[in-house]
Amino acid sequence: MITIKEMANMLGLSTTTVSNVIHGKTTEVSRETIEKVNKLLEEYEYVPNISARNLASNESKIVGVGIVSKENNDNYLKDAFISELVGAIERELKKDGYALMMYFSETAQELIRTVLSWNVDGMILVGMGKEDCELVQKRYKKPQVFVDSYPGEAEMAGISIGLDDRQGGYLMGKYLSEQGHRDILFLADNFSGVDYERYCGFSAALAEADCPVNQRNFFKLGAGEEELEKSLAELYRICTGYTALFAASDYYALRIMNYLREKGMKVPRDISVAGFDDNIYSQMSYPAITTVHQSATEKGKTAVRYLMRLKQGEKIRENRVVLPVRLVVRETVKRIR
Repeated sequence: MITIKEMANMLGLSTTTVSNVIHGKTTEVSRETIEKVNKLLEEYEYVPNISARNLASNESKIVGVGIVSKENNDNYLKDAFISELVGAIERELKKDGYALMMYFSETAQELIRTVLSWNVDGMILVGMGKEDCELVQKRYKKPQVFVDSYPGEAEMAGISIGLDDRQGGYLMGKYLSEQGHRDILFLADNFSGVDYERYCGFSAALAEADCPVNQRNFFKLGAGEEELEKSLAELYRICTGYTALFAASDYYALRIMNYLREKGMKVPRDISVAGFDDNIYSQMSYPAITTVHQSATEKGKTAVRYLMRLKQGEKIRENRVVLPVRLVVRETVKRIR
């Protein structure tokens, strides 16, 4: 491959000028010179050696996005919330000249080993629990931002970007009780992190409305496809004991609605269903899903902004950023009194 020095000699320019054009630093380069260099680049199909440049600057120009997978979850990206979040992160990183490396792992230990081997310049970690957060902060010393993670009382070395999940659960529980529902089932594939916070808010709203709050209010969905089908069959068997179902995500709300429809039940005529996220599918489904709104895009943008601030050495006083939620009333909840 032709070198920058060879191109500079051919054009009668300095290597610095040619290098500046290649890397987009053209504020002090004439339009004529830029055109001459670009024409030669095209003629020789020149591709910059990014690895060599990054090695010289001790940067990889890669930011890792890590998710510790839940048990039996075969494909996280099926969830529109995760897809939107990762897409927003990738777009923001690209603006700052960084590439994204995404890695799903069953354990935080495996995730950290992979990240260290890639020498990424920073990490955005999604859905971490207390022990995982502590491990990451112990082993990984570069800038780190946590999204939808609950590190407990541990002192944060990075920034946590989250949501008022408990308030979101409370808003939906209050709305369902105001519509006359007393026997309401909360559904999630785990009982920790964001889903636990949403359940706590939901339970608080039911208690305020003097609705029953006990172990009958929680139903664990299977995370993998096969396990999910089994749990949906069990849900169909018991759902006649409830008037409303509140799923921890719109993804699960839609899966539940479709399964019940196949069994001959209609939403909301026979049972009300609500979700959480306000993703694109909740708006496109029929009937459209009553849900709690959050912006996955804003979460992704915020995570990248804080990561870049940390990379620049800025001392950030706040270690947790809490984004707002709001209730979105659509068509899947029926008033029963």
